Amino acid sequence: MTRSTPGTGDLRPVSPIQETQTRRFIAGLQQGAQTYWDMVEIGDELFRDLHLSPELVVLYADGVEDFNPWYEAWKMNTWQIPGESPFGGAIVPPLLVSHFVLSVQFDHTRPFAIGSIHTYHDSEILAPIPVGRTVRITTRAADKFEKRGRRYVRHEVIVTDIVTDTLYLRETRDILSL
Repeated sequence: MTRSTPGTGDLRPVSPIQETQTRRFIAGLQQGAQTYWDMVEIGDELFRDLHLSPELVVLYADGVEDFNPWYEAWKMNTWQIPGESPFGGAIVPPLLVSHFVLSVQFDHTRPFAIGSIHTYHDSEILAPIPVGRTVRITTRAADKFEKRGRRYVRHEVIVTDIVTDTLYLRETRDILSL
């Protein structure tokens, strides 16, 4: 049996859901959907609160195969036990909250912007986050700039505890926009 290498023209959606998503995306392009550059103004600020439950921590840690005992406050056949780390109880994997920043940057009340690529990321972890805390992820569009003929939007991100106001994480992110 001879197997040929598929060309880009051979890539087709493989499920009805993918076909529907592809058709909607193409229709959006044809209707002049906005780019991220067009949708964001410097100074725009968005935030969301995120509860960092033991279940969320376990799902994330298992998903990225980071089986550090500092993170997982659970044991087989016993759902939840107090976790242990050098900071006291169980802590959240440092980049778990970073994963949720895009859900804040891309405003869910607007259509998804076309042609966006996450191109730069700088995280500063300031304190461990105890499992069970609720944090506020705040993003602010800090700048829009062009580099080598391409348009970028820079965001500044902070993650704080909603009860104690502890600053856990700061990030700078750039998104390339069509």
